[in-house]
Amino acid sequence: MSGFLDGKTIVIMGVANKRSIAWGCTQAILNQGAKVVLTYQNDRIKKSLERFVPDDADLLECDVSDDENVKAAFEQIGSKYGKIDGVIHAIAYADKDTLTSGLVNTTKVGYDLAQNISAYSLISVARYAEPVLNNPGSILTLTYFGSTRAIPNYNMMGVAKAALEANVRYLASDLGANGVRVNAISAGAVKTLAVTGIKHHSELLKESESRTVDQKSVTTAEIGNVAAFLMSDLSTGMTGDVVYVDKGVHLI
Repeated sequence: MSGFLDGKTIVIMGVANKRSIAWGCTQAILNQGAKVVLTYQNDRIKKSLERFVPDDADLLECDVSDDENVKAAFEQIGSKYGKIDGVIHAIAYADKDTLTSGLVNTTKVGYDLAQNISAYSLISVARYAEPVLNNPGSILTLTYFGSTRAIPNYNMMGVAKAALEANVRYLASDLGANGVRVNAISAGAVKTLAVTGIKHHSELLKESESRTVDQKSVTTAEIGNVAAFLMSDLSTGMTGDVVYVDKGVHLI
């Protein structure tokens, strides 16, 4: 069966395991016929990915904490694939002390690390991906509505996500003339490895589910389907947007 991503090549950054949102995006994009390139930070993550990713999904090292590493990764992608059609940036990080402490206790080191990995890395990725992106092309990142509301225990990550969303708008403006659109998905709370790092995450998941319109949490598959749409030419009229995929959590 043909899909609306047939012939496309999509780079997905940040798959951690089968429960990650990035993996839901990967499955949806593969189902629509695209070629997928998955990046990984280090050998430990590569070994984990090799246990479950399909044989036709290529793996490539890319550590977004180092601009030169990002540059080299996309140069390698350009050399191997020529042009690509989209990039999904599903990367965020804060150290345990920063994530579990109130914002008032955040150190400069902790603040800088969270902003560097969670927000600045999107700028770096966009800069080095842009030369190998087709026109039209798409860049997508993942956020959460803790960027606009003070969510209990989300702390520094909410500040980083606010910066990430601002990056989306300015990058969309910068890259629009070249046919590259930049958007974000604001997903509802899903039990992923990232969420389990948040203090009292089980309460957050229950509260989020209770605020959905059907009392059911959004799934990684549902998030992935929207990501596939945003990677496709069906979404060429959308850029600089935050798309909510949370079953109405943000409405309450």
